[in-house]
Amino acid sequence: MRKFKLRMTIPVTATLTVLATVLLINLKSGEKQIRVEMDHEFAVSDPQFLRTVGQLLGPAVLPGNRITALHNGDRIFPAMLAAIRGARETITLESYIYWSGDIGRQFADALSDRARAGVKVHVLLDAVGCGKLEEKYLDEMKSAGVELERYHPVSWYTLARVNNRTHRKLLVVDGRTGFTGGVGIADSWQGNASDKDHWRDSHYQLEGPAVAQMQAAFNDNWIKTRAKVLAGPAYFPELKPVGDSLAQVFKSSSTEGSESARLMYLLSIASAETSILLQAAYFVPDELAIESFISARRRGVKIQIIVPGPHVDSTIVASASRALWAALLDAGVEIHEYQPSMYHCKVIIVDGLWVSVGSTNFDDRSFRLNDEANLNIYDAAFAAEQTKIFYQDLAKSRRMTRAEFNDRSAAGKLFDRIASSLRRQL
Repeated sequence: MRKFKLRMTIPVTATLTVLATVLLINLKSGEKQIRVEMDHEFAVSDPQFLRTVGQLLGPAVLPGNRITALHNGDRIFPAMLAAIRGARETITLESYIYWSGDIGRQFADALSDRARAGVKVHVLLDAVGCGKLEEKYLDEMKSAGVELERYHPVSWYTLARVNNRTHRKLLVVDGRTGFTGGVGIADSWQGNASDKDHWRDSHYQLEGPAVAQMQAAFNDNWIKTRAKVLAGPAYFPELKPVGDSLAQVFKSSSTEGSESARLMYLLSIASAETSILLQAAYFVPDELAIESFISARRRGVKIQIIVPGPHVDSTIVASASRALWAALLDAGVEIHEYQPSMYHCKVIIVDGLWVSVGSTNFDDRSFRLNDEANLNIYDAAFAAEQTKIFYQDLAKSRRMTRAEFNDRSAAGKLFDRIASSLRRQL
């Protein structure tokens, strides 16, 4: 009996040890992180800002781009599908969310049609994010000739990287037209955010030299999955200037020690002189980000943040966010909760000149765990257009006051504190 118990104890202990090791690996956030607040050394309007952004984030900020803002599914999906249906040579699509439903069916059909027409179609879906996608969609696309990969499938031999997902939302057609933003391929984004079942979100169409940077961002994870480089003029054609915007597409991942997404936000906040407008679907700032916001307020920067209100897809994230608002509210940061529907936008506008849009949320998961990609735009006219949209959303939001924040129930405050303790994984 003792021998039997001993034999049982050894594998159980080994299994628990392995699981504990895997958990520890996944809880780690990767390389060393930025811990010291960035000084306000120059303004967004200073040429040094663009020089710094171009060097620290990797790709150069390129002139000659045209960016079209698309708000909500009624405008976003038709534009993306039209681009796909008009493809002549190549399509590359990377997405975290791809679910079954009407929108999922339309994309599967459009991608399959172009593949059958001889267009080279490459689709990369996150293995966790496409968990609600029926296999028949994948089988149909593959049968049509679509090259399809799942990013980091979950199995016993991939447990060490299960926490690293691709959260990127990239579509590039013929190497000339790109799309990025917050939208997933799912019915939740349909409509015009007119009710709680139709999410509020923004996506952006890019044309011009910076599209090549978006294509390179897709190539990054395509190489990791299929181990194949997509090159040549069908993917990277000559791109001449088509607009007046300076733009840059940069990528970020847990394996990059520079923490590009977090660095971009911290640098933007540190360089602000007049205003910061932040649209944040998931707003869970760390201590350094909170200090940076407070320092900006001391410089006289007006800071307004829109976050989800009563309609959220993650109660625990919303609670973790609220637990961190006290110091921000005391510093005069305005926090507004969007009322009509789930708010899924991910946009920052600084000093009416600098705009960053894309897949990155303002939380540790996006900054340190996920693979992300953002489009940065340096253009006062474009920033002015997005500022108008910001204030349209603000008019549909409810401002959180310090008094109301204090009046939360004891149970609510407790749950917020508990949720906040998990914020490094949210």
